[in-house]
Amino acid sequence: MDRGLINGVLFLDLKKAFDTVDHKILLAKHELYGVQGVALNFFKSYLTNRSQLCTVQGINSQLKKIRCGVQQGSNLGPLLFSLYINDLPNCLEQTEASMFADDTNISSIGNSPADIEVKLNNDLYNVNNWLIENKLTLNVKKLNLC
Repeated sequence: MDRGLINGVLFLDLKKAFDTVDHKILLAKHELYGVQGVALNFFKSYLTNRSQLCTVQGINSQLKKIRCGVQQGSNLGPLLFSLYINDLPNCLEQTEASMFADDTNISSIGNSPADIEVKLNNDLYNVNNWLIENKLTLNVKKLNLC
């Protein structure tokens, strides 16, 4: 049924989303979601004391400790990232979120473009605060409004 309302959508992109996941925050979120015991210890082991190196033309770089991030190409990486951002919609007051892996958009319905702009801006402020708390960064160069 056409109620004469219009929709606005803000497409968000995070800078190096998978690479900047904070392990301590991620493990705390595991506990909040009820992961405990052997399962929690598995994730602690998986995320801590990891290191990496690069090999170019048979020459290895120095070993470097991994302090944050989840492996994007791994089986667990996308799942861990999804768990990490699962609570982002809780910060929204006037919009709705749609999320898939590191693609997120917030949308609002209103009577006018000005009404939608106010709602999107208010919740963009809330999203920015959530990102700061979770040590993630919005890529403002890729921010799109439709």
